[in-house]
Amino acid sequence: MIVTEFDREDPSLKVQLADLLELTWPDAYGGNGAREVDQLLQKDTVAIAALVGDELIGFATALPQYGQTGWKLRIMAVRDSHRKQRIGARLMAFIEEEVASRGGLVMYLGAADNYHQTSLSEEDLFVNPLQSLQEIENVNHHPYEFYQKQGYQLVGVIPDANGWQQPDILMAKRLVKRPADLQK
Repeated sequence: MIVTEFDREDPSLKVQLADLLELTWPDAYGGNGAREVDQLLQKDTVAIAALVGDELIGFATALPQYGQTGWKLRIMAVRDSHRKQRIGARLMAFIEEEVASRGGLVMYLGAADNYHQTSLSEEDLFVNPLQSLQEIENVNHHPYEFYQKQGYQLVGVIPDANGWQQPDILMAKRLVKRPADLQK
């Protein structure tokens, strides 16, 4: 298996990416994966592929925000048949290194809780969102714990962002060491 920049000119890889999107998130991309591929592969994005031979088994993409200092991880997906093999961790490490080389200081993401996988979907987060975030529990394999293992921290929550009691869990990671003159 190799992790490398996504070959934006390879039509076979684009078809495989559309398929990966539709299989991973059928509610969001069912039947529309090909249209989304063009958005994910825009010129200013970083797009990374995990390949076994010519087969796309994983993908990650990030786009610059806040100039070049903040980058949003837009998508990270690994085929079900290849999960639990540290492919996601390798994709994240590669994309973080690439983003840092382009001036990125921080990478952030929103991890949707569309399927009531955390305790955050069990309450009205407008009452006390930060306390609820501090007390979060993973009740059904939500991916926020994967990102924590990659060094991401919980930094916020947007209540009802994806529908009633379907919050977006915000996470971020500093990609470069803080300069000595800013350290206390």
